[in-house]
Amino acid sequence: MSGVMKRMGMIFRAKANKALDRAEDPRETLDYSYQKQLELLQKVRRGVADVATSRKRLELQLAQLNKQSTTLEDQGRKALALGREDLAREALSRRAALQQQVTDLETQHQTLQGEEEKLTLAAQRLQAKVDAFRTKKETIKATYTAAQAQTRIGEAFTGISEEMGDVGLAIQRAEDKTAQLQARAGAIDELLASGALDDPTGMAKDDIQAELDRLSGGTDVELELQRMKAELAGGSSSGQQAIEGGAGQQQSQSQQQPKDTPRFDKQ
Repeated sequence: MSGVMKRMGMIFRAKANKALDRAEDPRETLDYSYQKQLELLQKVRRGVADVATSRKRLELQLAQLNKQSTTLEDQGRKALALGREDLAREALSRRAALQQQVTDLETQHQTLQGEEEKLTLAAQRLQAKVDAFRTKKETIKATYTAAQAQTRIGEAFTGISEEMGDVGLAIQRAEDKTAQLQARAGAIDELLASGALDDPTGMAKDDIQAELDRLSGGTDVELELQRMKAELAGGSSSGQQAIEGGAGQQQSQSQQQPKDTPRFDKQ
């Protein structure tokens, strides 16, 4: 049972893969990949902007702390000048605490600055790759479109495309039906001429007229044959007279033929 299920799964995957391959358009796939790369580049640029914003915020904090440190130093000097050593000691203690914060912020600032430089370099490299991919994408799309057009033209000329194949089948069916109708019409004419079928319109020839037409056609053939023999013999006047005499004799026979035909009485 498991073997049957595995086989069914393999057949299903093969059918699905073939259907997907038939439905896939390389141009659409390339455009989708390019769009994803643009989105990734946009995320990297947003990351660079965020890091730069954090760096700028640290710089503002450092500037403010340095300003406060300078103020505390001035206050300590004034306190000493006024004989207030306690105030001077407090000012210097606060200044030392600010200096520790400044040192920590400077360390973070250097870290952010390094990350910003790395992200900026990565964004530049990614931008170059995206530009190269876009150029290659457009080249592949143009080549694919040209090859597709050339293939369709070739299929149209050779008649192997689906559209031209349908046209060819329609023409073949029309020719077959036409030949069938022509054969049927010829068969009906022969049956009418032989008397096997009756013509209700009365336009068909009877058997007597058909026989007369046949004899008349044979006479014409004999005359033409004798004329050709006379030309081969040299075209003498005696040969020509013999041909004309034979023509007159056969014509008289053809005129006497209806007299020998039995007479049919009207019913």
